[in-house]
Amino acid sequence: MLDAFFKLKEHGTDVKTEVIAGFTTFLTMAYIVFVNPSILALTGMDFNAVFVATCLAAALGTAIMALVANYPIALAPGMGLNAYFTFTVVKGMGVSWQVALGAVFVSGIIFLIVSLFKVREAIVNAIPHSLKLAISAGVGMFLAIIALKNAGVVVGSPATLVTLGDIHSPTTLLAIFGFFLIIALEYRKIHGSIIISILAVTGISILMGLSQFKGVFSAPPSIAPTFMQMDLSGALNVGLLGVVFVFFFVDLFDTTGTLIGVSHRAGLLDKDGKLPRLKKALLADSVAITAGAALGTSSTTAYIESAAGTAVGGRTGLTSLVVAILFLLALWFSPLAATVPAYATAPALCYVAVLMTRGLAEIEWNDLTESAPAVMTALAMPFTFSIADGIAFGFISYAVIKLLAGRHKDLSPAVLIIAGLWVVKFAFFH
Repeated sequence: MLDAFFKLKEHGTDVKTEVIAGFTTFLTMAYIVFVNPSILALTGMDFNAVFVATCLAAALGTAIMALVANYPIALAPGMGLNAYFTFTVVKGMGVSWQVALGAVFVSGIIFLIVSLFKVREAIVNAIPHSLKLAISAGVGMFLAIIALKNAGVVVGSPATLVTLGDIHSPTTLLAIFGFFLIIALEYRKIHGSIIISILAVTGISILMGLSQFKGVFSAPPSIAPTFMQMDLSGALNVGLLGVVFVFFFVDLFDTTGTLIGVSHRAGLLDKDGKLPRLKKALLADSVAITAGAALGTSSTTAYIESAAGTAVGGRTGLTSLVVAILFLLALWFSPLAATVPAYATAPALCYVAVLMTRGLAEIEWNDLTESAPAVMTALAMPFTFSIADGIAFGFISYAVIKLLAGRHKDLSPAVLIIAGLWVVKFAFFH
């Protein structure tokens, strides 16, 4: 039955290989059940409810990807988007988390609409390659500065904005050790490096009396504090159009890039280099975004960690189905999630930053009209503490530099429109 539904033989795989691949993918991305609640809880959201929402959104999105699109790609609340939700929208703009959830829900509906038609392809193809790479790298840098702050490596300074923190602090040293451990385990190709590091740092922290052990297993907590709490009317306020746009925009490129990247590594692209069931895969993502907002978490997206599963032979949706089941089982580990301190998850953010910033290597450095806007995009995100402002700086600088350099033929109408919209936002809604 499994072979017939998932077409295992056709893809050159079997049940055992797919199950192992599913476990492998889950281990590489299970850190999200600890990290996502810790980030969103800073908005005032209930930690335990967000933990449940994270597990359910990941399970639902991944199951849809498995059963509808038949791809070995897992979904969960996205890193970077949860930071944007917390630090830019709620803390930076003073918007309530209920309104922010509404903005995520609206972005999911827009994603669903563009996935049903050919609008998505037009948008993706119109955006300059250098800006796509820079946005990914900038989000990585944004995660890095949050991680360094959580670890105590950098602290605020009235003289220099930021400065070195107390590196004699045991919690800071533990965070640094956790990062070194992840890199060493990854280099040795040991799957689950991030979760191993988080648990190791947490365990050492408990033994040193720096944090309190709250248990491992319990019945799943209540999701009531966040379930269906999104404020749609507040999200549709004209001042939040830029917020909805960023949620939609970042997730669009993040998901498309992940789908193509993982599928390419797994040999799932067709002879033209395209993903055969891309529309179904994007529909799975858009449904997961809207459902996740209803449950009480920031945008759900495809995870690049899915490549770990495909590396050990995962080729079909059965891999994803195993991941979905494991996320459901994770619901019984809420005390363990509450035990993990912020400095134990900081190394995970730093490692994700390492992965995301490598896209800068592909930028055309010999063409200043491409490299300068890309650098502006990437640097503006951590230094303005805003993904949205980084994207805005990128599009505006790209359009203006190209025009002044006499390279107007490089500009698509979409880039000019997006740059113009950001100028209007800064002029009237900032």
